Amino acid sequence: MSLQTIHTVCPPAPALEGAIASGWNPVCHITYTRDTWVKLLQRKSEYAFDEAKLLCQDSSDTWVAWVPDFGEVVLDRSDFYC
Repeated sequence: MSLQTIHTVCPPAPALEGAIASGWNPVCHITYTRDTWVKLLQRKSEYAFDEAKLLCQDSSDTWVAWVPDFGEVVLDRSDFYC
């Protein structure tokens, strides 16, 4: 008995490769609400937690948040994971 396998590889589109190579940082398009915990891309200090609790929306792209062991900060939507 012989098995035949076909390996098809889809290379990424050139536009996608260029975006990834240029350091493209996607911004999440999820609608957040206050009291939501989000995962930070970078800790605010060596001793601060890597999560933040959203307190209130400051603008369409920023949130006032509380980071345990750091305090209150203003986060851009690109500062945390979706």
